[in-house]
Amino acid sequence: MEKMCSVQVEVKRLKMTKSCDLHGLEEGPADTAVLTRDQGLSYYRCMQTIRRMELKADQLYKQKIIRGFCHLYDGQEACAAGIEAGIERTDHVITAYRAHAFTYTRGVSVREILAELTGRQGGVAKGKGGSMHMYAPHFYGGNGIVGAQVPLGAGIALACQYQGNGQICVALYGDGAANQGQLFETYNMAALWKLPCVFVCENNRYGMGTSVERAAASTDYYKRGDFIPGLRVDGMDVLCVREATKFAADHCRSGKGPILMELQTYRYHGHSMSDPGVSYRTREEVQEVRSKNDPISLLKERMLSNNMASAEELKEIDGEIRKEVDDAAQFATSDPEPPLDDLCKYIYHNSPPVQVRGTNPWAKLQSVSSS
Repeated sequence: MEKMCSVQVEVKRLKMTKSCDLHGLEEGPADTAVLTRDQGLSYYRCMQTIRRMELKADQLYKQKIIRGFCHLYDGQEACAAGIEAGIERTDHVITAYRAHAFTYTRGVSVREILAELTGRQGGVAKGKGGSMHMYAPHFYGGNGIVGAQVPLGAGIALACQYQGNGQICVALYGDGAANQGQLFETYNMAALWKLPCVFVCENNRYGMGTSVERAAASTDYYKRGDFIPGLRVDGMDVLCVREATKFAADHCRSGKGPILMELQTYRYHGHSMSDPGVSYRTREEVQEVRSKNDPISLLKERMLSNNMASAEELKEIDGEIRKEVDDAAQFATSDPEPPLDDLCKYIYHNSPPVQVRGTNPWAKLQSVSSS
């Protein structure tokens, strides 16, 4: 009871950290947003869980328990949490290979995500997808081909329009993929057909090891849709992202066609675990973002300064998340790997062909690895 007595404010109208820049729009999202105590605690828990999960993935990778590709999201948590808060559960999301956070916000547990990363049976894709290929209801996974998810997202939006279900699709890509030709082909079709698609460029300033200034003649990614209106948003402020997403979703649902959002964000890790991330940027640059513009710290300071939560309360949440992630990691390292016989399962929906490139799909598989 003492903890609750110190919390007086249940609802607060807060000013955005930065106003949105607009392209092709007469007005954009409001400069202020209402935040309830329950919402704030929910966003804090969501972002802190993503952060802890990604740091645990880093640890498991360095222990060689996670192998292969692994692209971490720490630093960008406000993008995933804010987008999820701005759309409906029945709306659709498709993203690139940096997909762990959206897998979580779309309803998959930390336990299933980490088990997928370690290639175990209990993983969300039964250990067959790994870091880049996770799926959930209304979530079409991470996609390994740079930019390829964007035309797929437009196709999902076309299905929504065709079915008349009032749903939208959020198609995410990074600044590195923003120069892909298939994006511009997709913009053209989406604008012509007025598809209910929110294109989101997560601009974390570096496509692999190349800064945006070295890779793009124009770094105004929110203007790249040409005839598609755009918003440039502070992607480190979960409220900014939420309000911009709500605005964009309403735009699409009203039949006005697609809209483009550029979220200015930052990743703390390198492009992937094979990239130390400090050969093309300094450690001081990363540390400055951590100390001045961290999305979790920004929300925490707002909640504390507006008396919407106590430090003890947030510390308790941190402890609960730490335990949840540790328990998930324990499961992810002890759950069995899928049996070899599972390798050809779930490939064909119905009536599989007898021969596929000379390989019989029902042939008994044998391990030829040396013992």
